[in-house]
Amino acid sequence: MANLRIAMDKAFWDLEISSPQNLDGTALSVPGEPAPVALARASRTVRPQQLSFLANAFPLGLIPSFAPALQQKELGSFSIQSFLVGPATSNWWTGVIGQFRPRKLISSIKKEVTIGDELEMPAFREIAKHFLDKSLYALGLFSQVSLTPDTSLLFNVERHGEKKGQRSKALLVHKLPDHDVTLQAAWPELFMDSKGTYWEVPASFSLDIASLVSDSGLRYRFGLHKNSGQPGALNSSSAEVPLALLPGICAKAAFSMEKSRDIWREKENKSHKVRGLQKEPASMPSYDVRFKEPHATISGIIGGTFAAWFGGDVKSDATLQAQSGHDEAGGSVSISMKKRYPISADLFGSLCYTLQHGKFKNDFNDFTRVDARLDISSASAFLKGASYLLSDIVKGRVEREVNPLAAPRLNVILQQQVAGPIVFRVDSRVSLSSPSGKHVPHIEDVMYGLSYSFRMLQSGKILAWFSPKRKEAMVELRLFEF
Repeated sequence: MANLRIAMDKAFWDLEISSPQNLDGTALSVPGEPAPVALARASRTVRPQQLSFLANAFPLGLIPSFAPALQQKELGSFSIQSFLVGPATSNWWTGVIGQFRPRKLISSIKKEVTIGDELEMPAFREIAKHFLDKSLYALGLFSQVSLTPDTSLLFNVERHGEKKGQRSKALLVHKLPDHDVTLQAAWPELFMDSKGTYWEVPASFSLDIASLVSDSGLRYRFGLHKNSGQPGALNSSSAEVPLALLPGICAKAAFSMEKSRDIWREKENKSHKVRGLQKEPASMPSYDVRFKEPHATISGIIGGTFAAWFGGDVKSDATLQAQSGHDEAGGSVSISMKKRYPISADLFGSLCYTLQHGKFKNDFNDFTRVDARLDISSASAFLKGASYLLSDIVKGRVEREVNPLAAPRLNVILQQQVAGPIVFRVDSRVSLSSPSGKHVPHIEDVMYGLSYSFRMLQSGKILAWFSPKRKEAMVELRLFEF
């Protein structure tokens, strides 16, 4: 089952997306928008623990990443990170993540070296001052403490030299027998919408209670969220502020029912045949225990959401642009004239087909997998869009405002073994309607990934991904994740 639960999770404010823009390696998805591709979902392992593991695989423990600077373009996209472990006990640890962007430094030294038509060696003092440029560096302090066996608190503070102020974040997780309780606060918080635009919200607070999936497939969530301050776009010259990021308090509840049925499945044979007095030697285990059984499966999920907003801007105000002037990226921020209803309810659903060949044990031609998932994010928007389509066919096309949630979306994941534990992966999201309203399918997002799985971890891999849309790349550790 390929990430069916994202159909409900995307309605809340705690769906994390992998992003090298922050030292913790995450940004939050804007709730209520189309679900991100599966490869974009952030690792459940916190970034300091990832870097501690990845340091063993990279020279000098330096982990590279690519992310365009949101404010000073001369800093470039390439950066290297390193993790330094601090004091630790059996239930508490601290650590520091450091980041360095070398492009601006190299460019500055080149200018010092080459003066006019002559090649001159600059003085040591002139070179040293470029190393002291604080915009080249970012520093983050991380700490996690286990308050009880079922409760943990993660806190981090990070500061980027090219930005004003610092970013602070706290996450409290408490595990109950049948529920997970999460309390999260960040000031400011970084969000990313489905178009790849980053938004900074001055303060964000969330309380979430989520049930574990029952044997019947029923799952539910309750959440309370508060936004404070006006959001600003960081990498867009002109962007429309998502209504979900405007100031206010939102209480939201959701439920879902998911089912899965195997069309066929080749079960793993755990018994060993005995010939005479000797057992046959056991075969090597799969590189990933989740991929040990070839199968074809169809699965689906259906559910609903209910939301109530209190305070804040129930309707966007066109005068905000004149009041705020320009965002941090230097461009104007436009506010949609759409109304944010105080109370809303909707239905959603997804249907998924999975086909896997091979057991991912042998070194070649032993793993190919395709997942295709059709999403309907909003039943009300889909029905309205279907009625408009029928009207356009009968009466001719009419220009009207396009609801991005009206079109169904097809998410396709292709995974192919290259050699041994190395797997190449492509994730794509296709909308069955274009942004202009024409009923023509188009590709909204594509991401590429290359992973190396470790048998000793049972289901653990180092994953390097690249997003052409965001022009970002990152290396992560993922454990027991799709």
